[in-house]
Amino acid sequence: MKITSVELYRFEVLLLNAPNQRPFVDKPIICKVNVDEGVYGLGEAGVSLGVGGSAGFGMAKDLSELIIGADPMNTEAIWDKMQKKTFWGQGGGLMISAGMSAIDTALWDIKGKVLGVPLYKLLGGKTRDSLRCYASQLQFGWGDHWTPLAKPEEYAECATRAVEEGYDCIKIDPAIFDENYAHGQDFTKMLSRKQISVCHDRLAAVRDAVGADVDIIVEMHCGTDTTTAIQLGRAIEEIGVFYYEEPVMPLNPNMMKEVKDRLNFPIAAGERIYTRWGYRPFLEARSLDVIQPDLGNCGGISEGKKICDMAHLYDITVQAHVCGTPVSKAAGLHLETAIPNFIIHEHHVNALNPEYRAICKYDYQPVKGRYTVPELPGLGQELSEDAVKRAIAKEIVK
Repeated sequence: MKITSVELYRFEVLLLNAPNQRPFVDKPIICKVNVDEGVYGLGEAGVSLGVGGSAGFGMAKDLSELIIGADPMNTEAIWDKMQKKTFWGQGGGLMISAGMSAIDTALWDIKGKVLGVPLYKLLGGKTRDSLRCYASQLQFGWGDHWTPLAKPEEYAECATRAVEEGYDCIKIDPAIFDENYAHGQDFTKMLSRKQISVCHDRLAAVRDAVGADVDIIVEMHCGTDTTTAIQLGRAIEEIGVFYYEEPVMPLNPNMMKEVKDRLNFPIAAGERIYTRWGYRPFLEARSLDVIQPDLGNCGGISEGKKICDMAHLYDITVQAHVCGTPVSKAAGLHLETAIPNFIIHEHHVNALNPEYRAICKYDYQPVKGRYTVPELPGLGQELSEDAVKRAIAKEIVK
């Protein structure tokens, strides 16, 4: 069995089209690896949001040239080659890791299809029959497209709708929009009392609306620095925080440790940490209580499993970061089903977007806040024919 070609697709999804807001478009990247026995596998490069997607697309294309003719079942050897035979790979970095992730996940999809089993069975089998999940990023509303929220009562109403659908955990970034629905305010260099009270009042309104038994994850998207993360964290402790996500950027691991040491609730991060080498200082310092590897940029299934196993040594739990297409969702579910240190699955508001959902053939959605893993061979996912026709970019490497 040999890899014969790699197809790369880039799509366009409208996330935000609201009055007085600049339209926001996401451009997800899917890798399709074909083999000579008529089987193919899918993977995703998790760099579609923000700046850098075209670089991720190009990196996946360049890496694809290294694997033509290889046996797709030799995932470990191919991963090692992509890291060590590219010169820059051993220096790490998001774009190389994202390209590797897309290819690696596609190879695992092929493995499952060739062997006729769902991917989780190749990772050790089930450690659970269903997965608790949370409604993620409610500051964007909870519907087909993003609807920015500003007033405390808007946050409360949105959270109540999610809970009525069966979720017993929600996630909110209380700082991403100001009181006039504008994005991009500065939450570094010491916070004013007004900035703190705006965030506190939004979360307090949510707590009052959903009651004491619903877990609330507070997301900061690295928008705070060490000082301001501690300031805000202390102000919201009485709300009851399930965990505090990305309070600081991960480029200086010591800062995450300082935040953890000075607050009284769990700390989470990981979507911007890549490979086991990137996770090592956070695990050894135990500066994180929950890690959030994104299988589209941490190194794929091969590396994601290693990272989770390393975390297990330190009693650190795992929630895969999932904000992409149904391909990344399926990958996350398979990994989380197989690992013993899983805590909760992220059901992102993007997963409600009809354009995202239409990229793939199967539309896996939770029921009353619980997911079950796909049982079809491999990832259990396929690209839809309509989506392929609508791709804004396509490259084929042979």
